[in-house]
Amino acid sequence: MDWFTASDYWLSRLVFQRALAAVYLVAFVTAALQFRALLGERGMLPIPRFVARVPFGRAPSLFQWHYSDRFFAASAWAGCAVSAALLAGVDSLLPLWGGMALWLVPWVLYLSIVNVGQTWYGFGWESLLLEVGFLAVFLGNNEVAPPIVVLFLLRWILFRVEFGAGLIKMRGDACWRNLTCLDHHHETQPMPGPLSWFFHHLPRPLHRAEVAANHFTQLVVPVLLFTPQPLATAAAALMIVTQLWLVLSGNFSWLNWITIVLALSAVRFPGSPPSAADAPLWYEVLVLAVAALLVGLSYHPVRNMISRRQVMNRSFDPLHLVNTYGAFGSVSRIRYEVVVEGTADPVPHEDSDWREYEFKGKPGDPRRWPRQFAPYHLRLDWMMWFAALSPAYAESWFGALVERLLENDPATLKLLRRSPFPPDGPPRFVRARLFRYRYTTWRELRETGACWERTYVREYLPPTRLAGTAQRS
Repeated sequence: MDWFTASDYWLSRLVFQRALAAVYLVAFVTAALQFRALLGERGMLPIPRFVARVPFGRAPSLFQWHYSDRFFAASAWAGCAVSAALLAGVDSLLPLWGGMALWLVPWVLYLSIVNVGQTWYGFGWESLLLEVGFLAVFLGNNEVAPPIVVLFLLRWILFRVEFGAGLIKMRGDACWRNLTCLDHHHETQPMPGPLSWFFHHLPRPLHRAEVAANHFTQLVVPVLLFTPQPLATAAAALMIVTQLWLVLSGNFSWLNWITIVLALSAVRFPGSPPSAADAPLWYEVLVLAVAALLVGLSYHPVRNMISRRQVMNRSFDPLHLVNTYGAFGSVSRIRYEVVVEGTADPVPHEDSDWREYEFKGKPGDPRRWPRQFAPYHLRLDWMMWFAALSPAYAESWFGALVERLLENDPATLKLLRRSPFPPDGPPRFVRARLFRYRYTTWRELRETGACWERTYVREYLPPTRLAGTAQRS
């Protein structure tokens, strides 16, 4: 190993790069399949309207120069193709500069999507994928051994992800400090998975142990990433195990998977490294310059992380090069869900034939068991969880959703599991009601077959028709 590279991490780099390419692929497939209803020319939050009021400097994106649904689709599917090529190892067949250029393509494309994605792309794992993806550009291919400084910066990201999340919990909800958050979290998390019901019904002492283990993994273990091997590998492995536990307990898009990918870069896998030439001077200069830039940009994220007023999931530069992360600083004790219904009756009444729209991931029919969707991201379902917390979260898009349902818009209906109306027979009115959901007990599950029990709370949106007027029943 010379002063610039670490040849014994060549397999770590290979595993990291292929795993990151897989996450990129999921992200681009998600974008390609959902954008028309969310961001398209007739979407709920159209990109053309956004770029008309937000300058390029605040949101750098290819779509600032040109937008059409066809161009977005081409960009997203191109991202899929390049990600698949990287997953197959095409970058290793290219010269060093060619491999770097190939890794730059998905970063530019996904940055372009995130920066015009508005509410639908306001999640921390979007910035995390971009930050990790940018560093991957400079990790090199088989022509050179992995640069030590890039490996260090990948650990620096992992440290901020875990340590920042641990601090936001300790500073936030008191249930994290008294070890009771998991008495509620498995039931109230944004999108439960098929095993979440069972996690919720684990003995309470085990929930306390889960929280304590979480604090240890997020506040103590990250420091060990910067210790000599094999301790750093052990720390990364413990983080991977913790993330796999979270994968089993819920649907968190690719947040857990991108964290696992980061941890893989810190694992030193056994094996003899292949012979590699010394890194060219231009490559060393470029990597060191980028490293200096990223260290400088770390000032604001670190200042935020140690601040008593720490905020979660914020980017401090429009390129998302260095960001701050965190999740679940507070935990809901009660689960609310917005249930959307439509009727074909000419005059809506409480006893009208109201039919419920079924979403793919979020709870609806109490008898329907949650499915595993992560790492695929159901963006509308996630935002429906926020909408149930407060109508303010849905102010910018919920009205447009109702309008599209009244039109039987095909792109919008593709985001749903099932529409209760035929394609040629849209509803005349749509309404939304707020329900409280709770997991059934073991006894209730055996007797009813339902994993949820729901109770009506209040009207969320009165019956609304396409003309934009509303009537109360």
